[in-house]
Amino acid sequence: MEPLDVPVAPGAVLREPAHRVSRRAVLMWTLQALVVVALLLAGQVVWWLVDDAPSRTPHWVVGAVWLVVGAAYAVAMPQWRYRVHRWEATPHAIYTQSGWLWQERRIAPLGRVQTVDLERGPVAQLLGLAAVTITTASAAGPVTIHGLDLSVAHELVDALTAAAVAETGDAT
Repeated sequence: MEPLDVPVAPGAVLREPAHRVSRRAVLMWTLQALVVVALLLAGQVVWWLVDDAPSRTPHWVVGAVWLVVGAAYAVAMPQWRYRVHRWEATPHAIYTQSGWLWQERRIAPLGRVQTVDLERGPVAQLLGLAAVTITTASAAGPVTIHGLDLSVAHELVDALTAAAVAETGDAT
């Protein structure tokens, strides 16, 4: 296979971003997964109550499968997401890696930043966590970093906002 003829800056290497999210993000993702599992099991209970079939075997089988799959999801998914989720801010760009089944790496040049938002849902507030969303002039949509310590999120928002304001481009 022939090498690609793409201009690359000397020493430029695509690598994992330097920073992990907070370890408490695992607990946040676990709690969120348990809510999903509970809703699915609630649907199973409703089916049990409205079904007038004489045999309850399908209910036991489907319920057992939901319980096993849900428990595996609630245990494995948060751990895997923690291993994958990373972020880094440089003087020129914000760089993220996220996902668990489908993983994504995004680089957003600071000259393209339009807004920087800090978001905290109820579980994140309880755990002292936040998400930072960076909206850019990109068709790919915003870049979001979930599971940051609140103090780190505030520092990142301040730094990105200052860098975006200092940038002389028009973010388009």
